[in-house]
Amino acid sequence: MRELTRRLSIKLALGGALFVSAAGLASAADKDLVIFDWAGYEDPAFHPAYAEKHGDSPTFTFFGDEDEAFEKIRSGFKADLGHPCSQSVVKWREAGLLQPLDPAKITGWKDINPGIMAMKNLATDENGTVWFMPWDWGNTAVTYNTEKVDEKDIQSLKAFADPKFEGRVSIGDNVDDAYALASLAIGLRDWTQMTDEQFSQASDFLRQVHKNVRLYWTDTTEIVQAISGGEVDLAWAWNDAAVQSAAGGAPVKMKRDTDEGISTWVCGYVRYKDAPGSEEKAYDYLNAVNDPATAGYMVGEWGYGHANAKGMASVDPAMLEEKGYADVDKFLDKTLFQTPVPAELKQKMIAEFEKIKAGY
Repeated sequence: MRELTRRLSIKLALGGALFVSAAGLASAADKDLVIFDWAGYEDPAFHPAYAEKHGDSPTFTFFGDEDEAFEKIRSGFKADLGHPCSQSVVKWREAGLLQPLDPAKITGWKDINPGIMAMKNLATDENGTVWFMPWDWGNTAVTYNTEKVDEKDIQSLKAFADPKFEGRVSIGDNVDDAYALASLAIGLRDWTQMTDEQFSQASDFLRQVHKNVRLYWTDTTEIVQAISGGEVDLAWAWNDAAVQSAAGGAPVKMKRDTDEGISTWVCGYVRYKDAPGSEEKAYDYLNAVNDPATAGYMVGEWGYGHANAKGMASVDPAMLEEKGYADVDKFLDKTLFQTPVPAELKQKMIAEFEKIKAGY
């Protein structure tokens, strides 16, 4: 099996109803709707209304990361819906891979969190055309072993570069998450406005972090094993890493209240331009995953937020408190949203991050 990267749930849900498949392999079911997705999101608990109406789940096929998905679709692979994240929507749209969505056909469209909808170049373009339905969102934030790391020592993100953590740190092998960390560490929350000087400062910070890095993790399984098994004590990781580690009995927590804040990503669904399947079923699926009833499962089992504000409001307050979503407005206020950055800046980040990982 290939590495299953990005937003991967490693535990079986619903008594084994969820199975983990290798990226690129299809989970065949309803052939009238093909969804190109991150592995793990074929979980029937995310779309019960669709299965109830049509008698089966859609067919899922998987990608390892968004660049892979982009190249495959551009090369002629056919699917109906895709699941990109905030950094990729503009790139996919400008490449002509997408067709607009009709919000009138999406039940609860107006219930999507206003703070998420306000993200620049995300759901709509400058003309108001809708291209993307936000659905799942979460963080890349400080994740640590509570028995080995004193919380007072990680109040600042600069802790990742503190020599006391030499050989005990892991950050993702992911340029967006890496520069989100670095941007926050230098006091920048809107990386779309990053200057050349700030880029140099952020890159220098990552070079300091590199001195402490034990490993650059590539998927949730890897970082959960590393931090649960004691290989690393401090990580920059997604929500599910702490959720999965704690579920396995490890003393691992996510810390969201650092001085500089956290990084927030938003993922969701798009409809491909040459979608071969049923338009009706595509919207049935969008309505199923946007159903407020799925929010509790997403928060409780995956540790992610649901974009439907009505759904989040229906979740048990104790669970919201436990997962860090008790005050969503305050939560979103102190964050770096991983919005698309200018293409030239993104290429600079990619090239520089490769140098940093190689020790240059």
